[in-house]
Amino acid sequence: MTTITVEGMSCEHCEQTVEEAVCELSGVNGATADRESQQVEIDGDADIGDVVRVVEDAGYTASA
Repeated sequence: MTTITVEGMSCEHCEQTVEEAVCELSGVNGATADRESQQVEIDGDADIGDVVRVVEDAGYTASA
């Protein structure tokens, strides 16, 4: 399980957007975003740089 910080999530729709973006990556079995903690937990072995990129492409600020 890998956790990254995601800034800018403010609602349930934001969480869903981040989860869907991350789950599109090869090697990701699942993702759980939490706007309260501003984090997303990723189940799988996707490259962390790719995870940050897709989250940022979805409109949020991400850091590993």
